[in-house]
Formats: sequence, C-alpha cells, structure tokens
Amino acid sequence: MSDQPPLGIIEGFYGPLWNWQERRQVVQSLAPHGYRNYWYAPKADVFLRRRWNEPHPDSEARELADFARFCRDQGVRFGIGLSPFEVFNNFDGAAQTALAQKLAAFDRLGITDLAILFDDMKSGTPELAGRQADIIHWVAERSGADRLTVCPSYYSDDPVLDRVFGQRPDHYLEDLGKALDPSVQVFWTGEEVCSREISPGHLQRVSEALGRKPVLWDNYPVNDGDRMSRHLHLRGFTGRPAANSQYLAGHAINPALQPILTTIPAITLARSYEHGPGYQYGRAFQRAAEEVLGKELARQVAADLLVLQDTGLHRISDERRQALTECYRHFDHPAAREILHWLAGAYQVTDEMVQTQ
Repeated sequence: MSDQPPLGIIEGFYGPLWNWQERRQVVQSLAPHGYRNYWYAPKADVFLRRRWNEPHPDSEARELADFARFCRDQGVRFGIGLSPFEVFNNFDGAAQTALAQKLAAFDRLGITDLAILFDDMKSGTPELAGRQADIIHWVAERSGADRLTVCPSYYSDDPVLDRVFGQRPDHYLEDLGKALDPSVQVFWTGEEVCSREISPGHLQRVSEALGRKPVLWDNYPVNDGDRMSRHLHLRGFTGRPAANSQYLAGHAINPALQPILTTIPAITLARSYEHGPGYQYGRAFQRAAEEVLGKELARQVAADLLVLQDTGLHRISDERRQALTECYRHFDHPAAREILHWLAGAYQVTDEMVQTQ
C-alpha cells in the first residue's frame, strides 16, 4: 500500500453549473474516501472569471458561506479559485483596488484556501513568471487565507497551450518556481492538458523545475468541451500509479459535468492509491458503481459502458437513444436522471461556451 496524497475536487470545468445540493452530495460521498479539499472554481461563475472585479450577488455569497461551513463540518477544506481575467497584462491601480475588495469579500466568507488561476488566458506580458509571482505575493499580503495555490498560464507540457495562448516564455516553469515563495502551491496537469498517463518520472522532473511538489490538477473525469461533453466519463482511473504519491503535494480531480456519476471514477482513484500495484481498474469501477448506484443500476451502467463512454451521443442512433431513455426511466436514482439528461443533450458544451465563460 502506498501513501495517499491529499485528494481533492477542483470544480473547474466549462459548461452548466452544479447546484449547491449536488455539491454537498459530492462532498458527502467522497470525504470518506480521503477527499479533503474542495476548490470552487467553475468557469461559468462569471464573478470568478470574466466579471471577477464585481462582487457576487448577496444570495450567491450566502450560498458560498453556507457551503464553506458545510465542508468544514465534513472535515473538508474549502477553497475558491479566482481567475482575475488577464490581470497580469495590466495590474494597475484599478485592478489592485478590485482585487483587494474581492479578497476582503472572500475573507468575510471564511475562505481559508485560495487559488489564483492564470489558466486559459492570453498574455503578451514580458517576464510573465515574475509578474505572476509578484501578483501572488501581493495577494498573500492581503488575503486571510492560510493556504495559497496558483495555476500557471502554462500548466502542462502540452503544446496546445502555446498554439492557443501564445508561445510560452523560455524557462517559464523554472522562473516561476524560483520567484514564488516556497509556501505557495502550484497546480499542474501533466504532460498533456488531459493526460492519458502521469508517471513518477514526469512528476519528479516537474518537482525539480518548480522547486516544490506540484498539486496535480487531474483532468479526468472532466468532460467539458464540444467533443468530450458527448461522452460520459465513468471508468476507473488508469495511468496514475500509486508511486506518484512521493512527488505530489496533492491530487485533485476536475470532475465531470454529472455530479453523482463523477463520484464513481473519483472513488477508484482513492482505491488506486490504497491498493498500489494490486489495483485493478475494472474491479474498482464495479465496486465504486455499486456503492454509488446500488447493484441493479450499477449492472445496467456496466452493461452500457461502451455506449455511454466510448460511442458517445453523436454516434448513438435515434433508436438506441430511445431504448436507453426508456431503460433509465425505470430507475429512481439521481445518477439515472443524469444519464437521461445527458441523452437529451442537456449537458452539451459548445465552443461558444468555452470561448465566453
């Protein structure tokens, strides 16, 4: 058995938002499996991203405060991921005033974990790593949070980031690691944005570059985006050997759009660390599915796994879709309702959503 790093949820996907009861259900399901961190950072919350310099409406602020208390009662650290959109391109007096006001609002909510997210933004800023480190230290001086985490602009080796957001500066990761205070945690997704495999060798190299162990932002089972939202990500985790634990400060998953279904693969991640070399992803899926769904619905989902995860909505015939719809209507379970909503296209994420959230 290998040591398990602190596990967590980063609600950081594009597309439709979960509701607060769904978030509570996820926390209650996963806390017993070692999930001790929850970062609220959905791209669709405009007051965390595109309109970050505006306060949350009072009703939303109350919900955030209530959820923070709920997480504490469950033994889970609650954090917020703020994406001050492209602020590193012009961190002027107005931006500083708005950011200080935002941090004060978070303090009033009782937020102890704060993440500043620089992901998925374009930059023309020279000395990007140094500028971002300066902003993080500025935040640290003004925030009451006792733990601070940053997501770099280039959070993976994946060249897609350079194509979409501009060429990364030479030695960006090393420069960021040197400039950041050692207490600041750093998110990292692996060799790819959605990494098929994450190895100890890779994490060792990243740890050496950053001068600290990264917190893995694992983009499975997330299924946002036009292509991925057509598939349900249900299978157990693979390609994350338990030996990774010695090179990680934490392992957090970006969940799927379906909150109840996402707990199935989430539980298998905990099992992979628990069982080490003895982990079997198929068996782990079966046991997690039974825990979340009950035996009858778990058997049905396992029987339909090839269609739900591999075939996807765009390749399911109308006849097959109707048959699946009739089948899952017979189950009185929130996960069955998630499958029905997916079959009806309710979870489809468009390119426009990704570009505007």
